[in-house]
Amino acid sequence: MRFTENEMTQAMAGAAKSVLATRRDVRRGKRDVDELWESMDRAQRYQLLSGLGDQVLPVLVALPDVEVAPGTRPSYTDREVLATVESVATDDLGRVRRAVLLRARVALVQAALAAVPPRLDPDALT
Repeated sequence: MRFTENEMTQAMAGAAKSVLATRRDVRRGKRDVDELWESMDRAQRYQLLSGLGDQVLPVLVALPDVEVAPGTRPSYTDREVLATVESVATDDLGRVRRAVLLRARVALVQAALAAVPPRLDPDALT
């Protein structure tokens, strides 16, 4: 799938925020995910995004091309995402570890796709 730079950036930020949402202080309602994201400095964001980049970016690039109408987001079924994750995953792990890894990557990719902003109409003058 061909994503714009902004769409990829937003997708990676969405995946990072989904990882931050698993922190104890966020789960217990003491902090908001967006507040935590804004309070992080550039080095902390880089470390988080760098770790997620190897997991999410190859899958986003390998997703099949779909026609995206202006004002909508690209949508994929869970089966399509799982098939793409399986095709990209080259880890030599045991059966159980591989299954856990695949589920985690599918969840990250789904979180990233949910954060992609609606596609703008390239022909519309703004």
